[in-house]
Amino acid sequence: MEFGRVPENELKDIDFSLPAEPAYNKKILSGKKSNEAKVYIGCAKWGRPEWVGKIYPLKTKEKDFLNHYVQHYTSIELNATHYKIYGAKGIGKWAAAAADRDFLFCPKMYQGITHRGALKGKDFIVSEFLRGIVAFEKHLGPVFVQVSDTFTPKRGDELFAFLDSLPKDMQFFLEVRHPDWFGKKEILQHMLDTLTAMNMGLVITDTAGRRDCAHMHLTIPKAFIRYVGNSLHPTDYTRTDVWIERMKYWLDKGLQELYFFMHMHDEAFSPELTAYLVDKMNAACGLNLIKPVFVATDQTQSKTKQKQRGLFD
Repeated sequence: MEFGRVPENELKDIDFSLPAEPAYNKKILSGKKSNEAKVYIGCAKWGRPEWVGKIYPLKTKEKDFLNHYVQHYTSIELNATHYKIYGAKGIGKWAAAAADRDFLFCPKMYQGITHRGALKGKDFIVSEFLRGIVAFEKHLGPVFVQVSDTFTPKRGDELFAFLDSLPKDMQFFLEVRHPDWFGKKEILQHMLDTLTAMNMGLVITDTAGRRDCAHMHLTIPKAFIRYVGNSLHPTDYTRTDVWIERMKYWLDKGLQELYFFMHMHDEAFSPELTAYLVDKMNAACGLNLIKPVFVATDQTQSKTKQKQRGLFD
């Protein structure tokens, strides 16, 4: 993800601290930990050739990438659906790769709906988009609706009318990026109240160059976090530690669902930071989340076991 990218030499000067817990969240969270809370961890893409020999076995073919991805993650922030409307047949093949797993696909709404012209008058294309993604069936997670960086609160009525027209039996999250959504208290408050009334979530994006997008507001007892790392810069780890503290707090206060998506400007390094995140989350929250398992580590362990067997044969 390029959104919010800054030169590496500027990272040390950025205040990566998260805002204090908003008072608004108190009316969203019950205050009591849920024993049925769900936590899903994922990336934005599974088609990463750089992961072959890292978390995908050597010589893995591209057509098999998803089959291996689902063994390391429990979700995917599906950006592919932002660039093309997929039919039920193609979606069904993806869903089949996750059969018998607690795995969710979280599709990003098609850009022809959200980024081209007005939101009004797009009933047909919206129907086609939704017709495809429902083929995920039990593996369909929240759908996130991202509007462009230039979409301002002046178009708020248009935006909220569109969101209100979406199916009520599907979970949606909104991502806004224009600074005016966060810079004016009354605009932010109106957005929060409107989304809560519609049972829709608000995406939280943590990226270096746009700290306002890490707003930390919950409009429903579910969180959708887009975390953008900087290719394993030391701040990636300290930021992750702070996020774990906040996510534990939310879970302890009644968060029901948590979706955390790991992004990098160089996606080759996403598995390393994901593994760090999961280890820390499991320890802090008493969870048993799966994490990326590295091919080299497996091979080393196998060789070690073979050597041990040789010593005692």
